[in-house]
Amino acid sequence: MGFRVSEVGIEVSNAAGRLYIVATPIGNRDDITARAVEILRSVDRVVAEDTRHSGRLLAHLTINRPMMSLHEHNEAHAAQRVIGHLLKGESLALISDAGTPLISDPGYPLVRACREQGIEVVSVPGASALIAALSVSGLPTDRFRFEGFLPRRQQARLAHLETLRRETVTLIFYESSHRVTEALSDLVAVFGPARPAVLARELTKLHETVRSAPLAELLDWVAADENQRKGEFVLMLAGAEVDADHSASDIDNLLAILLEELPLKQAASLAARISGEKKNLLYQRALVIAER
Repeated sequence: MGFRVSEVGIEVSNAAGRLYIVATPIGNRDDITARAVEILRSVDRVVAEDTRHSGRLLAHLTINRPMMSLHEHNEAHAAQRVIGHLLKGESLALISDAGTPLISDPGYPLVRACREQGIEVVSVPGASALIAALSVSGLPTDRFRFEGFLPRRQQARLAHLETLRRETVTLIFYESSHRVTEALSDLVAVFGPARPAVLARELTKLHETVRSAPLAELLDWVAADENQRKGEFVLMLAGAEVDADHSASDIDNLLAILLEELPLKQAASLAARISGEKKNLLYQRALVIAER
């Protein structure tokens, strides 16, 4: 949707200002670029997801600029205000709590509205948890699919993951400390215990962790160590291999046939005896198949 800025009181300049999309550190404050600092010092206002959080960064950089908030709960209204300032000739910088704005963060409607209004939008690139994690993962980087945060409810999460099960590209997800164990459990259920995966936690911070292991091993490791359930996470999965995908399809076909004649628990138990797979994993797969 576009934003109208014709309200009384908005003074439109002949030359609109610029909106800078400025990447900020994802942890280590020294990762901010010299250009980002220069832009933040020169703009008329800084638009931030959380002004208190970003205010601490600006104070660390000895930058004192007026701030505006733009977050998921006020995005439509705040974007209109930002457009108004830009049309008066001001230049503004948009930053998120960490990393590159708009990547699983607010800002997309604002940028689209700026482009519709003919306002120049300038990228000031820098840190991104997505790219930082991928670069150290050891997984293929030539093709990847970024899925952002998974749905919060398990049923919706399993259904979404099911649509990705046959993807052959590297899969990348963001996750929070509140749901990382549940997310890993559902990843095991959908993609199987042996799928190669990488967990990156607290990137660039004091307790940074990057661990490569099969999905089931990562789940056990996180479940056993409370410290590994703290912070911000990037979860990455190797894409499906053709042979492995056929094997998964065979098991799914077996489960689907058994579910036509047996209750879910019995179907999973019998499928485990036939295939040699773990019963609890096949029970989770059967749950997904039963929802189709």
